[in-house]
Amino acid sequence: MSDDGETPYNNTNRAFLQAFLARSTLTFEEAKPILAAIFTAHEKRETLPEDVTETDFNVYISAANKAISPFDLEIRSTFHQTSKTRIFALVNSTSDPITQLATIHSADEISFLKRVLDAMFETHNTQRQEVMAITSMQAIGLSKPPNEDRGETQNGSTTQGSAGQGITMMQAEKMLKTLVEEGWFEKSRKGYYSLSPRALMELRGWLIETYNDLGEYDDDDDDERVLKIKLCYACREIITVGQRCPKRSCQCRLHDICIQNFFRVHKSKKCPLCHADWTGNDFVGERAVTAKEKQSQRKTNSGGSSARRGTQIVAEDAEDENDGET
Repeated sequence: MSDDGETPYNNTNRAFLQAFLARSTLTFEEAKPILAAIFTAHEKRETLPEDVTETDFNVYISAANKAISPFDLEIRSTFHQTSKTRIFALVNSTSDPITQLATIHSADEISFLKRVLDAMFETHNTQRQEVMAITSMQAIGLSKPPNEDRGETQNGSTTQGSAGQGITMMQAEKMLKTLVEEGWFEKSRKGYYSLSPRALMELRGWLIETYNDLGEYDDDDDDERVLKIKLCYACREIITVGQRCPKRSCQCRLHDICIQNFFRVHKSKKCPLCHADWTGNDFVGERAVTAKEKQSQRKTNSGGSSARRGTQIVAEDAEDENDGET
């Protein structure tokens, strides 16, 4: 365990960094048994995981950052969008993350990954539903490139997702599993794949450059444009899971973990941009789909099958389609 003063970089730091490199991501709880084992071996007496403090962890993170900075590597941290756990991740601070992936995956696998990202942030990310996640079946269906080019991204550049010969469905399924194991994707209980905290940290610049308008990414202009990649109004991190303003043209989004403190400080549960009432029933992420399904199921089970009610539902759906067009 560390003393108050700065200690020289030694074998305990090297062991910790090696353990971090093997995992790519780490939380304080995950680091405690690692540091306990390192302290036990170094000090020749047993150290229990509960004896490891957050100060110990931060000291080793700081030392690791200094050691890897000459190699354009950096340990960054962010809060998980649902659990509020602080995630520490090893990221490359200079090179293109997609290029990094190309060093361990084939060109066809990278093309498949790009098609999946296009599906997350283009196809399943509209004004009507900001899902930014994809089911296993939807992803496997992208194993082959489309016959025709899928067009351009929000900023006008080609996605390149149609390049390559494609991969088999079995290879696509294996690739998805590998991306989860490598810490790039997360898979929810309902089977949706989404970007992990590590991926959101490392791909942040690439996502904004690829799916938003370059040269126009200005906080003051958020309500003037439809942004594919949005930031939480409270913490200014990318949001792919959370809540949205009920007014579809409004760009305000908030993480679930940020909402309580945000509205406690502002003392008014209204959108900070357009001042509409914040309902808490308009979602970002897979709940944008599951909540809609539950709503439709309730309508079906209610038994209100009068012609007037049926006409109203059809009209609402038509209005949704019109609002969702960009």
